[in-house]
Amino acid sequence: MSEKIAVIGGGSWGTTLAGLLADKGNEVSLWVFEEDLAARMARNHVNDLYLPDYKIPDGVTVTSDLSASATGKDIILTVVPSHVTRGVLAKLAPAVKDDAIFVSATKGIENDTLMTIHEVMEDVLPKGFHHRLAFLSGPSFAKEVCLRMPTAVSVASRDPAVAKRVQAAFSTEYFRVYTSPDVIGVELGGSLKNVVAIAAGCSDGLGFGHNTRAALITRGLAEIARLGMAMGANPLTFSGLSGMGDLMLTCTGELSRNRTVGYKLGQGIKLADILSEMKMVAEGVKTSKAAYELSKKYDVPMPITEQVYLLLYEDKGPKQVVRDLMTRDLKSEIG
Repeated sequence: MSEKIAVIGGGSWGTTLAGLLADKGNEVSLWVFEEDLAARMARNHVNDLYLPDYKIPDGVTVTSDLSASATGKDIILTVVPSHVTRGVLAKLAPAVKDDAIFVSATKGIENDTLMTIHEVMEDVLPKGFHHRLAFLSGPSFAKEVCLRMPTAVSVASRDPAVAKRVQAAFSTEYFRVYTSPDVIGVELGGSLKNVVAIAAGCSDGLGFGHNTRAALITRGLAEIARLGMAMGANPLTFSGLSGMGDLMLTCTGELSRNRTVGYKLGQGIKLADILSEMKMVAEGVKTSKAAYELSKKYDVPMPITEQVYLLLYEDKGPKQVVRDLMTRDLKSEIG
């Protein structure tokens, strides 16, 4: 069954998902914030700013009119940075029909409130939408999905029927979607892996090898799972696609923005200089602050997260970060 879908956010991932959904025969509207970019995309069917090598299917209608993009749509897919999600939803909500489903593909945590995206959505959207929220996450670089390389992700919703409907709308022969009831686990896995990826990239930038990266990924996953369980997540989620799968991809893949930030920090480049050269958002920079605050709120030890926070926000040197991590009090791995 084809759906009428609005994709809110014209970055590389939003553009990719819009194209995937249109290829399935869905009626797709893609909202792009930048008016000049939206005009060029509508004219040339290319996102020359974020995804220049991808030809956008003719079935995608590009617009910079937020309300018009969402009017009459069955599914509203939000793919905007976490720090603008609240504002975009507030402007968007009045145009959405009452029985629409909201799907979030945003990976982040709101810094000021420490809310996950599902909490932000419940805070902004009318209660009638709260049981029709879903969250898409998993190991998925946009460029590889554009090339139709086999990819598997998760969609989480508290309502199984909603999860299955989103699963059907998004699944293709190269993009496989699994359902999950664990909204908080899927969200945290997708958000916190970006923090660990900065650490892994920093390790690579310092010239360390596979041993170091493997240790960071493994102990980083332990941190994510500890916080997740404290917040009510199912621990099994973190061994799945939106947990270990996304963590492995983001910590090792050359296309990872967060790993790239860490790599350059390890080489001694200042954060402000790194971010000034980036077109797209590296969510882990903001998420590291929120994750650090959540670790304090829930009294969960997260040493890697803490050191990434100090690296980014207290200008701590990367070599000192490594030294402090390696010389902490000795502990048991389990428990």
